[in-house]
Amino acid sequence: MAHGLDDEASGFCALYTMGYEVLCAGILVADVFIPVISQLPTAGQLVATADFLIETGGCAANVANGLAKLGVSPAVVGKVGDDLFGDFIVTQLANNRIGTDNITRTPDYGTSKTIILTVEGEDRRYIHTFGANAAFHSDDIDKDVVTAAKLFYVGGFFVLPQLDTSHLAALFAHARQHHTRTLLDVVVPAGSKTVDMDSFAHLLQQTDFFMPNLEEARMLTGQQDPQEQANIFLDAGCGAVMITMGDKGLLYQDADQTIIVPPYHIDFVDGSGAGDAFAAGLMVGLLEDWPIQQTLQFASAIGASACTALGCTTGLFTRDEAAAFVASQHS
Repeated sequence: MAHGLDDEASGFCALYTMGYEVLCAGILVADVFIPVISQLPTAGQLVATADFLIETGGCAANVANGLAKLGVSPAVVGKVGDDLFGDFIVTQLANNRIGTDNITRTPDYGTSKTIILTVEGEDRRYIHTFGANAAFHSDDIDKDVVTAAKLFYVGGFFVLPQLDTSHLAALFAHARQHHTRTLLDVVVPAGSKTVDMDSFAHLLQQTDFFMPNLEEARMLTGQQDPQEQANIFLDAGCGAVMITMGDKGLLYQDADQTIIVPPYHIDFVDGSGAGDAFAAGLMVGLLEDWPIQQTLQFASAIGASACTALGCTTGLFTRDEAAAFVASQHS
């Protein structure tokens, strides 16, 4: 058990590590959100705002937090520094009843941190240090911990330098052999060259659900059309692909069907974590064997709800709120 947990958090951690349904692996970050400001300060200028929001972030934490809010028991595997921010991440996740026994520490890096700045009428700005995520390795993921879950999610692939394609493919194959379904999400840095699909296909062949956004899919395939992108991923071997397309909605495709889910319109505040929230909603439907159309509508509603408040998980719908929202949109 990582240090820094109070007794109550330690109890939560032990309970939920024993009975988790989803294992979320990948990026862990301490996020500092600055409320919307009218303009960036000039040199020497002070700009006052409402209180900052400090929360756990990164794909693995965001998805796990979303799952916990939706009544699913998750655990997280990732790496943080041996510092105050690492304590914060572990404690906050444990307090949300998320298993943290498999979060490891490194003395060689500080915990990853991001400052998120939003100027009124403009897109977000980020100040980020990658930190301990650079040391997260496939060897940090215990095979028995993977196969104890019903679903194994990896987020942030391509920006985790020690998590290589062949090792993750072998881990996914092991998971599937033990009836654990695999889900893959990626972060493709701006300016990246098109990925070699021949090598990436080895991983996709062991991936049940692949979830890039439209821009990530473009950078991976070199194609602009989402249908063509999906075809490339399916031809490479993944079971199903979901391409989130922002204000154009969602494209889902597997070997048998193509589904377009139109976008939901909400009062937009902050888009941080919307894709991770979608992934959490998707997993609820998968765990409960909902029809795919129902699952996608629910997941899209959860993703949209993430945009209604500052932060990655502050605005997330509960299950009942999501169900009522979807019903209102399709009546």
